Amino acid sequence: MPDYALEAAHGGLVVGIDEVGRGPLAGPVVAAAVAFTSPPDEMLSRLLDDSKKLTAKRRMVAYELLMQASNILIGVGAASVTEIEQINIAQACHLAMRRALDRLGPMPDLALVDGKHAPKLPCPIQMVIGGDGISLSIAAASIIAKITRDRLMARLAVRHDAYGWERNAGYGTAVHMSGLKTQGVTPHHRRGFAPIRNMIEAEAHAA
Repeated sequence: MPDYALEAAHGGLVVGIDEVGRGPLAGPVVAAAVAFTSPPDEMLSRLLDDSKKLTAKRRMVAYELLMQASNILIGVGAASVTEIEQINIAQACHLAMRRALDRLGPMPDLALVDGKHAPKLPCPIQMVIGGDGISLSIAAASIIAKITRDRLMARLAVRHDAYGWERNAGYGTAVHMSGLKTQGVTPHHRRGFAPIRNMIEAEAHAA
């Protein structure tokens, strides 16, 4: 379970940053930056973990508590499908992280960033592999980023209802792939990703 050790060891204002949406075939990538101005209380700490490990119910409870907490700063940023195509998914993840940090408010003394490839940020960075299972701040960021992105994909699914985005968040599930075969590619699909690129090329050759 994640704890507050990395934040406490550094002192000052420490932000955790994580992104969600690196792998889907559709939709933006979303990042969140979360800084606790004082250590999170015990109840919230017990709820926080890597968002992928949490049940949907527990993740939502944690999200709501985070959004209501008075000792937390939150910034959320995204990079669009167009930007993913222009600069590649890795750089788009870093762009979303920078935007999330920009929206946090005060500049932190340290950013704890999930992963091993450091984004360019205007503050000191400590990379933490598997950070959403180590740092409470990164775990909180992973939860906020995932809920934000899931809600965005559910809104897109209202207009594009053949792909099951409200359930698969744009990942290449059987329902999503079936929708692609019957309805084709939308402006929200990542054309640089192999399954989408191959489908577009196959259609071009068949024409």
